[in-house]
This record gives sequence, structure tokens and C-alpha cells, in this order.
Amino acid sequence: MGEQTYFERLRGKFSNSKPYWLMLGLQFGSAGMYIVTMDYLNKGMSHFVFIVYRNAVAAITLSPFAFFLERKVRPKMTPRIFLEIMTLAFLEIILDQCFSLLGMKLTSASFTSAVMNSVPSITFVMAVIFRLEHMKIKEVRCQAKVIGTAATLGGAFLMALYKGPIVNVFGSSPITGRPENVNDPNGTHWVMGAFFLLIGCTAFSAFYILQAITLRKYPAEMSLSSWICFLGTLQSIGVAAYAERHNSHAWSLGWDIRFFAPAYSGIVTSGIQYYVQGLVMKTMGPVFVTAFNPLRMIIVTILSISILSEQLHLGSIIGAVVVVVGLYLVAWGKAKDYNRSKLMGSEIDPPAKENSLELPVTAAPIISNSNNDAKAQILVIADHKNNIDHEEPSIPKPNMGL
Repeated sequence: MGEQTYFERLRGKFSNSKPYWLMLGLQFGSAGMYIVTMDYLNKGMSHFVFIVYRNAVAAITLSPFAFFLERKVRPKMTPRIFLEIMTLAFLEIILDQCFSLLGMKLTSASFTSAVMNSVPSITFVMAVIFRLEHMKIKEVRCQAKVIGTAATLGGAFLMALYKGPIVNVFGSSPITGRPENVNDPNGTHWVMGAFFLLIGCTAFSAFYILQAITLRKYPAEMSLSSWICFLGTLQSIGVAAYAERHNSHAWSLGWDIRFFAPAYSGIVTSGIQYYVQGLVMKTMGPVFVTAFNPLRMIIVTILSISILSEQLHLGSIIGAVVVVVGLYLVAWGKAKDYNRSKLMGSEIDPPAKENSLELPVTAAPIISNSNNDAKAQILVIADHKNNIDHEEPSIPKPNMGL
């Protein structure tokens, strides 16, 4: 009897700590994605072709699960929803991934991982501009979001404009075998790469805003993710075909990083990460998931220095610290919004609750799958106006499914 009680206590402790271990493992898996992708780009591979293969793998990975698991809950496809999904694919696959990977190619994996923590702040700014977020500046939670947003964006610009001396860690040495000025913090490529990364972050934020609206009409997350990956693959094929029209060898695959990088990125971010983050979020909440993002940045930095021999600059360290502080301020403010929206949701009547708009604000990896991190790192902004997003009755149309 005593042994059973002991094992029950041990099992209870493991159950309580399981979300922490899952998120810890997930950060290592996500960090590995940065490393293999950077290695892929360092070998001169086309980032346009990489996007095609990565999203094709993601679509193939997700579609069977979406087809069977969401068969009963997947709503009918309408032309309006289809156009919104096409727009989502363009924002995430074409704008976000293309510019983010190009920025990563011109800077470094560790720099990219740090800058991507600015996504929640950019989303917050866009939400205020489009009046999806109501500001009450006298409240502490709103002040925290404003200060955090300013700190996050300021840290990103600090990393782009100020490099400072090289910090030698683990005996890091300059990287050889790259084009001149690429990854050189003193060259124009570095500033241009940072600019491309900010464009990618902005597109990612716009993607989340539109996704929040689309999910209210098409509440099948995995099916929506599959559609985005599939349509994004078709769109990226057109872009890659034009960009690499004089280089047919860019499409070649082999049993090396050319195959491993897209496969790893598609399977890990679209399959394992999608499921694990959703599982943890159901039990621990969205802020818990978001709080682990800076850990990924630290892991990416360590791996980049030790494996890719990247150089670490003092400006990047200071900027990254400022970005993380800003991220946690925004996350704290959004946590207050999240708790408040749950309390308000229990008080309002069901029709009003159905018409409330929830906007996700996340800090997501740059090359993460279009939809995976969206479900996992949602920080809710609730607008409980009853007149938001009413749809006119429409004639039922055939279900397109997947």
C-alpha cells in the first residue's frame, strides 16, 4: 500500500512537470530548425525552393490528421473563406517566410531568433491601428503593453544599428566561405537583412490578425493549417519558378541538408510542435507557452556559435535582453487581458459571447509553419462589441473538405 502511494505521488509529480519538459524539448526542436535552415542557406541553396519543399512537407504531414480528426467539426468551404485562406497563405508563406529567410541569410540565425520576439509587439501596434485593441492608458496592463512594445522594437533596432565589439564565446571564429559582406555587421547587408526581418515580422502579425477572424468562420485549426500550407506551396512554386528560372539545379534534392532541412522544418514545426503546443496550451494557458520563447533564442545562440561558428556582438546581446524584457512586459499585459476576458465571458450572454473577437498575439519562430505557432502561443485580445463580424446568411455550398 505504501509503495502504491509512493508511485502515485511520483506519477503526480511527473504529470505536473510534464508541460515544462514538453516545452523544454520543443524549444530545442525549434532551435534545431534555425540551425539546419541556416546551414542550408550557408551552402548557397535557394530560400525560394526551400519554402516550396518545406510547405509541401507540412501539407503532406498535416492533411491526413486534419481530414480524419476534424471530419465532423470542419465547416463548409465558401468562396469568401477560400479567398481569406489564399490571403493568409500569401501573408505567411510568401511575405513572411520569403523576407524572413532572406533576412536570415543576410544576418545570422541567432540575430533572427532574437528579432522574431518582436512579433507580439508589432501585432499589438497593428491591433491598435485597426481598433481591435481598446487602450485605457491609465490602467497598468495597458502601460505595460505600451512600454513593452517600445522596448521590443527599440531592442530590434538596436541590434540592427549597433554591433559593438565581438564577444568571444566558446572560441568562436569568423565564418569563411561566404560572399563578401554577407553576415558582416559592418556592411550594408546586415542592415538590409534586419529590415527584411522586420518586414517578415509585420507580415506575420498581419497573418495572425486575419487568422483570428478566419478561425471564427472556419473553426477547424488543423484543416485551416493544411489549406494554408497547400495553397502557400502553390503560390511559392510560382515565385520560386520565376526567381530560379535560370538555375534549374536549385530544385535538385539529395540525401543531405537539401532534403533534411525542408523535411525537418515541415515535420517538426507542422507536426510535433503543432500538437505539443496545443496540448500544453489547453492545460497551462497561452502565456505559459509564450514565456519559453526567449529560451529558444538562447539555445539558438549557443548552437550558432558552437556549430555554425557565428560571431556574437555586444550590441546583439544588449538588444536581445531589451527585446526579451519588452516581450515579457507585453505578455504580462496580455495575460491580464486574457484573465479579464475570461471573467467577462462568463458574465455576458451567449449571443454576445459568440460575437466577440479574439485576436492572437504571438512570438513565433520565423520559419515555423504558417499555423502551428498560432494555436500554440495565443495571447487573447477580446473585443466584446456585439456588432463585430456579423455575417449575412448564405446559401449552403458543397463541402470542399481538404
